[in-house]
Amino acid sequence: MASEIEQAEGALPREMQRHTYAILRRVEDSHWWFAGRRRILESFLARLVASLNLPSGARPRILDVGCGTGANLEMLARFGDAHGVDVSEDALGFCRERGLSDVRRGAAESLPFEDESFDLVTALDVVEHLDDDAAGLAEMRRVLKPGGRALLFVPAFNWLWGVQDDVSHHRRRYTLPQLRAAVEAAGFRVERATYANATFFAPILAARLLMRATGLRPASENVVNVPALNGVLGRLFGAEAVWLRRFNLPLGVSAILVARKVD
Repeated sequence: MASEIEQAEGALPREMQRHTYAILRRVEDSHWWFAGRRRILESFLARLVASLNLPSGARPRILDVGCGTGANLEMLARFGDAHGVDVSEDALGFCRERGLSDVRRGAAESLPFEDESFDLVTALDVVEHLDDDAAGLAEMRRVLKPGGRALLFVPAFNWLWGVQDDVSHHRRRYTLPQLRAAVEAAGFRVERATYANATFFAPILAARLLMRATGLRPASENVVNVPALNGVLGRLFGAEAVWLRRFNLPLGVSAILVARKVD
Protein backbone atom coordinates (compact mmCIF):
# COMPACT_ATOMS: atom_id res chain seq x y z
CA MET A 1 0.00 0.00 0.00
CA ALA A 2 1.10 3.57 -0.51
CA SER A 3 3.15 5.89 1.71
CA GLU A 4 5.04 9.04 2.59
CA ILE A 5 8.07 9.92 0.45
CA GLU A 6 11.30 8.57 1.87
CA GLN A 7 14.64 9.94 0.73
CA ALA A 8 16.92 7.43 2.45
CA GLU A 9 19.08 5.34 0.14
CA GLY A 10 17.25 2.23 -1.01
CA ALA A 11 13.91 3.39 0.38
CA LEU A 12 10.77 3.00 -1.70
CA PRO A 13 8.18 5.80 -1.85
CA ARG A 14 4.69 6.29 -0.50
CA GLU A 15 4.28 4.06 2.53
CA MET A 16 1.26 4.90 4.64
CA GLN A 17 1.94 6.53 7.98
CA ARG A 18 3.66 3.69 9.85
CA HIS A 19 1.20 3.47 12.72
CA THR A 20 -1.62 2.70 10.28
CA TYR A 21 -0.11 -0.70 9.37
CA ALA A 22 -0.43 -1.91 12.96
CA ILE A 23 -4.01 -0.59 13.08
CA LEU A 24 -4.78 -2.26 9.75
CA ARG A 25 -3.40 -5.61 10.91
CA ARG A 26 -5.44 -5.40 14.11
CA VAL A 27 -8.78 -4.61 12.48
CA GLU A 28 -8.82 -5.96 8.93
CA ASP A 29 -9.88 -9.51 9.83
CA SER A 30 -12.99 -8.37 11.71
CA HIS A 31 -13.86 -4.74 10.85
CA TRP A 32 -17.16 -4.58 8.96
CA TRP A 33 -15.73 -2.58 6.05
CA PHE A 34 -12.93 -5.06 5.29
CA ALA A 35 -15.20 -8.08 5.80
CA GLY A 36 -17.89 -6.66 3.53
CA ARG A 37 -15.38 -5.67 0.88
CA ARG A 38 -13.90 -9.18 0.83
CA ARG A 39 -17.36 -10.69 0.31
CA ILE A 40 -17.92 -8.41 -2.69
CA LEU A 41 -14.46 -9.11 -4.08
CA GLU A 42 -14.91 -12.86 -3.68
CA SER A 43 -17.99 -12.67 -5.89
CA PHE A 44 -16.02 -10.87 -8.60
CA LEU A 45 -13.04 -13.21 -8.25
CA ALA A 46 -15.10 -16.37 -8.68
CA ARG A 47 -16.38 -15.13 -12.03
CA LEU A 48 -13.00 -13.73 -13.08
CA VAL A 49 -11.14 -16.98 -12.46
CA ALA A 50 -13.79 -18.91 -14.38
CA SER A 51 -13.36 -16.53 -17.33
CA LEU A 52 -9.61 -17.15 -17.65
CA ASN A 53 -10.15 -20.45 -19.49
CA LEU A 54 -7.19 -22.18 -17.87
CA PRO A 55 -6.46 -25.88 -18.42
CA SER A 56 -8.52 -28.20 -16.26
CA GLY A 57 -7.16 -28.27 -12.70
CA ALA A 58 -4.76 -25.34 -13.27
CA ARG A 59 -4.65 -22.61 -10.66
CA PRO A 60 -4.18 -19.03 -11.88
CA ARG A 61 -1.12 -17.05 -10.84
CA ILE A 62 -2.39 -13.98 -9.00
CA LEU A 63 -0.43 -10.86 -8.03
CA ASP A 64 -1.80 -8.53 -5.36
CA VAL A 65 -0.17 -5.13 -5.89
CA GLY A 66 0.01 -3.27 -2.59
CA CYS A 67 -0.76 -6.38 -0.56
CA GLY A 68 -0.63 -4.53 2.76
CA THR A 69 -0.72 -6.70 5.87
CA GLY A 70 -2.04 -9.79 4.12
CA ALA A 71 -5.78 -10.30 4.63
CA ASN A 72 -6.50 -9.93 0.92
CA LEU A 73 -3.66 -12.32 0.06
CA GLU A 74 -5.24 -14.96 2.27
CA MET A 75 -8.51 -14.47 0.40
CA LEU A 76 -6.79 -14.60 -3.01
CA ALA A 77 -5.00 -17.82 -2.09
CA ARG A 78 -8.39 -19.57 -2.19
CA PHE A 79 -8.65 -18.71 -5.88
CA GLY A 80 -5.11 -19.36 -7.10
CA ASP A 81 -1.37 -19.17 -6.53
CA ALA A 82 -1.25 -15.78 -4.78
CA HIS A 83 1.79 -13.50 -4.64
CA GLY A 84 2.08 -10.09 -3.03
CA VAL A 85 4.20 -6.98 -3.48
CA ASP A 86 4.30 -3.88 -1.28
CA VAL A 87 6.57 -0.90 -0.72
CA SER A 88 6.53 -1.32 3.07
CA GLU A 89 8.71 -3.74 5.00
CA ASP A 90 6.37 -3.23 7.96
CA ALA A 91 3.44 -4.49 5.88
CA LEU A 92 5.44 -7.42 4.51
CA GLY A 93 6.47 -8.33 8.05
CA PHE A 94 2.81 -8.67 9.01
CA CYS A 95 2.24 -10.84 5.91
CA ARG A 96 5.06 -13.17 6.95
CA GLU A 97 3.62 -13.39 10.47
CA ARG A 98 0.48 -14.78 8.81
CA GLY A 99 2.60 -17.44 7.09
CA LEU A 100 2.47 -15.73 3.69
CA SER A 101 5.91 -16.26 2.17
CA ASP A 102 5.30 -15.29 -1.48
CA VAL A 103 5.69 -11.57 -0.85
CA ARG A 104 8.30 -9.17 -2.18
CA ARG A 105 9.20 -5.54 -1.69
CA GLY A 106 8.62 -3.31 -4.67
CA ALA A 107 6.73 -0.31 -6.01
CA ALA A 108 3.64 -0.56 -8.21
CA GLU A 109 5.35 1.61 -10.82
CA SER A 110 8.31 -0.79 -11.05
CA LEU A 111 7.11 -4.30 -10.26
CA PRO A 112 9.90 -6.84 -9.54
CA PHE A 113 8.45 -9.51 -11.85
CA GLU A 114 9.03 -10.70 -15.41
CA ASP A 115 6.75 -9.79 -18.32
CA GLU A 116 3.60 -11.89 -18.68
CA SER A 117 4.02 -13.64 -15.31
CA PHE A 118 0.43 -13.58 -14.01
CA ASP A 119 -3.09 -14.48 -15.06
CA LEU A 120 -4.73 -11.97 -12.71
CA VAL A 121 -3.52 -8.78 -11.04
CA THR A 122 -5.41 -7.11 -8.22
CA ALA A 123 -4.93 -3.61 -6.82
CA LEU A 124 -7.33 -3.20 -3.92
CA ASP A 125 -7.35 0.38 -2.63
CA VAL A 126 -3.88 0.96 -4.08
CA VAL A 127 -4.01 2.94 -7.36
CA GLU A 128 -5.21 6.06 -5.54
CA HIS A 129 -1.89 6.13 -3.67
CA LEU A 130 0.28 6.41 -6.76
CA ASP A 131 1.83 9.69 -7.85
CA ASP A 132 1.81 8.28 -11.37
CA ASP A 133 -1.21 6.01 -11.69
CA ALA A 134 -0.56 5.62 -15.43
CA ALA A 135 2.86 4.09 -14.72
CA GLY A 136 1.40 1.73 -12.13
CA LEU A 137 -1.37 0.57 -14.46
CA ALA A 138 1.14 0.09 -17.29
CA GLU A 139 3.24 -2.13 -15.02
CA MET A 140 0.21 -4.21 -14.10
CA ARG A 141 -0.46 -4.69 -17.80
CA ARG A 142 3.19 -5.64 -18.42
CA VAL A 143 3.21 -8.49 -15.91
CA LEU A 144 -0.14 -9.89 -17.12
CA LYS A 145 -0.26 -12.73 -19.63
CA PRO A 146 -2.15 -12.06 -22.88
CA GLY A 147 -5.84 -11.95 -22.07
CA GLY A 148 -5.12 -11.63 -18.35
CA ARG A 149 -7.41 -9.63 -16.11
CA ALA A 150 -6.97 -6.76 -13.67
CA LEU A 151 -9.33 -6.18 -10.73
CA LEU A 152 -9.21 -2.69 -9.23
CA PHE A 153 -10.95 -1.32 -6.15
CA VAL A 154 -10.54 2.41 -5.43
CA PRO A 155 -12.16 5.16 -3.34
CA ALA A 156 -14.72 7.27 -5.20
CA PHE A 157 -15.38 11.02 -5.45
CA ASN A 158 -12.92 13.65 -4.26
CA TRP A 159 -15.69 15.42 -2.37
CA LEU A 160 -15.81 12.38 -0.06
CA TRP A 161 -12.23 13.10 1.04
CA GLY A 162 -11.67 12.26 4.70
CA VAL A 163 -9.11 11.63 7.43
CA GLN A 164 -8.39 8.15 6.06
CA ASP A 165 -7.37 9.66 2.73
CA ASP A 166 -4.87 11.88 4.55
CA VAL A 167 -3.30 9.23 6.79
CA SER A 168 -3.10 6.78 3.87
CA HIS A 169 -1.46 9.42 1.64
CA HIS A 170 -4.04 9.15 -1.10
CA ARG A 171 -3.36 11.27 -4.15
CA ARG A 172 -6.91 11.19 -5.48
CA ARG A 173 -10.34 9.56 -5.40
CA TYR A 174 -11.89 8.50 -8.71
CA THR A 175 -15.12 8.87 -10.59
CA LEU A 176 -15.87 5.92 -12.86
CA PRO A 177 -15.16 7.93 -16.04
CA GLN A 178 -11.76 8.99 -14.62
CA LEU A 179 -10.86 5.43 -13.64
CA ARG A 180 -12.04 4.00 -16.95
CA ALA A 181 -10.00 6.57 -18.90
CA ALA A 182 -6.82 5.82 -16.93
CA VAL A 183 -7.20 2.07 -17.39
CA GLU A 184 -7.93 2.28 -21.10
CA ALA A 185 -4.97 4.61 -21.65
CA ALA A 186 -2.75 1.92 -20.10
CA GLY A 187 -3.80 -0.61 -22.74
CA PHE A 188 -6.69 -2.44 -21.11
CA ARG A 189 -10.22 -3.07 -22.29
CA VAL A 190 -12.72 -2.36 -19.51
CA GLU A 191 -15.15 -5.25 -19.02
CA ARG A 192 -17.03 -4.01 -15.95
CA ALA A 193 -17.10 -0.80 -13.94
CA THR A 194 -19.44 0.05 -11.06
CA TYR A 195 -19.60 1.91 -7.80
CA ALA A 196 -19.77 -0.03 -4.53
CA ASN A 197 -20.74 0.63 -0.91
CA ALA A 198 -23.90 2.54 -1.67
CA THR A 199 -25.28 1.00 1.54
CA PHE A 200 -23.23 3.26 3.82
CA PHE A 201 -22.77 6.18 1.45
CA ALA A 202 -25.00 8.56 3.43
CA PRO A 203 -23.61 7.81 6.92
CA ILE A 204 -19.99 7.95 5.70
CA LEU A 205 -20.64 11.29 4.00
CA ALA A 206 -22.29 12.60 7.18
CA ALA A 207 -19.41 11.41 9.37
CA ARG A 208 -16.82 13.07 7.16
CA LEU A 209 -18.73 16.32 7.04
CA LEU A 210 -18.93 16.19 10.86
CA MET A 211 -15.17 15.62 11.12
CA ARG A 212 -14.52 18.59 8.87
CA ALA A 213 -16.86 20.80 10.88
CA THR A 214 -15.49 19.80 14.30
CA GLY A 215 -11.81 19.26 13.40
CA LEU A 216 -11.95 15.71 14.77
CA ARG A 217 -8.96 13.76 13.45
CA PRO A 218 -8.57 10.18 14.73
CA ALA A 219 -5.32 8.30 14.05
CA SER A 220 -7.29 6.27 11.51
CA GLU A 221 -10.96 6.08 10.60
CA ASN A 222 -10.62 2.33 11.08
CA VAL A 223 -10.61 2.85 14.86
CA VAL A 224 -13.93 4.78 14.71
CA ASN A 225 -16.12 1.72 15.09
CA VAL A 226 -18.48 -0.22 17.33
CA PRO A 227 -16.95 -3.74 17.37
CA ALA A 228 -20.21 -5.33 18.53
CA LEU A 229 -21.81 -4.23 15.24
CA ASN A 230 -19.08 -5.57 12.95
CA GLY A 231 -21.00 -8.74 12.11
CA VAL A 232 -24.25 -6.98 11.23
CA LEU A 233 -22.63 -4.12 9.32
CA GLY A 234 -20.29 -6.45 7.46
CA ARG A 235 -23.19 -8.59 6.28
CA LEU A 236 -25.12 -5.49 5.18
CA PHE A 237 -22.20 -4.17 3.18
CA GLY A 238 -21.31 -7.60 1.80
CA ALA A 239 -24.90 -8.15 0.67
CA GLU A 240 -24.19 -5.75 -2.18
CA ALA A 241 -22.42 -8.71 -3.81
CA VAL A 242 -25.88 -10.08 -4.68
CA TRP A 243 -26.89 -6.87 -6.48
CA LEU A 244 -23.52 -6.48 -8.17
CA ARG A 245 -23.82 -9.87 -9.84
CA ARG A 246 -26.44 -8.34 -12.13
CA PHE A 247 -26.48 -4.56 -11.74
CA ASN A 248 -24.10 -1.63 -11.64
CA LEU A 249 -24.59 0.84 -8.81
CA PRO A 250 -24.89 4.54 -9.75
CA LEU A 251 -23.26 5.83 -6.55
CA GLY A 252 -20.98 4.57 -3.82
CA VAL A 253 -18.05 5.25 -1.52
CA SER A 254 -15.82 3.07 -3.72
CA ALA A 255 -15.51 1.93 -7.33
CA ILE A 256 -14.71 -1.48 -8.81
CA LEU A 257 -13.32 -2.09 -12.28
CA VAL A 258 -12.48 -5.27 -14.18
CA ALA A 259 -10.27 -4.96 -17.25
CA ARG A 260 -8.63 -7.29 -19.77
CA LYS A 261 -5.17 -6.96 -21.26
CA VAL A 262 -5.44 -6.44 -25.00
CA ASP A 263 -2.84 -6.01 -27.75
